[in-house]
This record gives sequence, C-alpha cells and structure tokens, in this order.
Amino acid sequence: MSSVVVVDYGMGNLRSVAKAIEHVAPAANVRVSSAAQDIAAAERVVVPGQGAMPDCMRELESRGLRDAVVRAAAEKPFLGICVGLQMLFGHAEEGDVTGLEILPGRVPRFPAAAMYGADGARLKVPHMGWNRVQQQQHHPLWDGIEDGARFYFVHSYYVEPQGPEVIAGSTAYGIPFTSAVARANIFAVQFHPEKSARAGLQLLGNFMRWTP
Repeated sequence: MSSVVVVDYGMGNLRSVAKAIEHVAPAANVRVSSAAQDIAAAERVVVPGQGAMPDCMRELESRGLRDAVVRAAAEKPFLGICVGLQMLFGHAEEGDVTGLEILPGRVPRFPAAAMYGADGARLKVPHMGWNRVQQQQHHPLWDGIEDGARFYFVHSYYVEPQGPEVIAGSTAYGIPFTSAVARANIFAVQFHPEKSARAGLQLLGNFMRWTP
C-alpha cells in the first residue's frame, strides 16, 4: 500500500486534494500533514497551494517545512499543484520573492498588454476557469488523458522555465504559457487536478501509480 502526504503549510485546497487521491487510490495511506517527519517517511509527496506566493513561501519557512519539501523533490515521486508548481522556480514577480530554486526559471505575471483573446476581447486576470492543456512531451502522468484535455485554472502568475526540456504541457491565455513541468521524479501543474473532473482524477491516479 502506497503512502502519500499532502503537505499542509496553511495554504491550499488540502482536503479536496486528499479526497481526490483517496478516490483514485482507495488502498493508499493518504495523510494531510504539516510534520517534516511525515513528509520524510512518505513514499509520495503532493504540494498544493493557492493564494499569494509571498505568503506561501513565508508559511513554508515558518513551519520548518522548506528542507523537507526540497528533499522530497529530490528523492521521491513529487506532485506540485498551482503555487506548488510556482515555488519550484526562482524569482517571482508577486511580492518580489524567491522560490525554492529547484528548477531554473522565473514566475512572471500575465502581461496586461497581451491579455486579448483570438476574437479581440479583453481577457481577465486572474485566469479562472477551464482551458486546454497541450501535452509537450510523453509522460506517464498523461496516460489515458487526451492531448488538449481541459483542466481548471485559477492564477494570475505563470512559470517561465529557463529551458524547454522541462515543459510537459502548455496552455494559451493571451500568451502561450507553461502549464505543466516534468523532470525526473518531479511533475507539477498550474491547474487544479482535484477540480478538473475525469482528466484531473486520471492524472492523480497516474501519479499514484508512477514509478520514476
């Protein structure tokens, strides 16, 4: 039976993420925890997050979880969701803070001048609602998910990796932006799989079966 910890640092849709994982992996031991020792002991780790990046980084530090999350990202199947994706990178425009710098790149805000749809209509920020994700590489977490499947987003900032090799998915909203990344044992997404119906549940199930 696989064990997975959903990291509780006070920022995120923790219970709904845990419930979605329990749904797709009923035999798994799923825990929501803010204890570094639980993160270290788990076979898999999920880091969700919503809200402002400065608050997320501050809470991660104040709860003594930064090192545990960095170690998990180096050693075991790791899934980042929303801010859990953004914090893997370096400088974030939101609050002028620095993330965990696990992956090279930055986190800019959607540029106001580019926020127009194909029909010329003004696009709102935050980007909120369903949008398509184009798969940029073959990956076990995409198994059973149609290329161009729709997922649910809520965000005003996006990741801009330094190089294309980590880009696993992209989405268009005014501009094309990276909506999923993958490297070794890390997979992270800008959208919320726990709110994304069948495709989101498929991705979470794939994560629970993944052996990188």
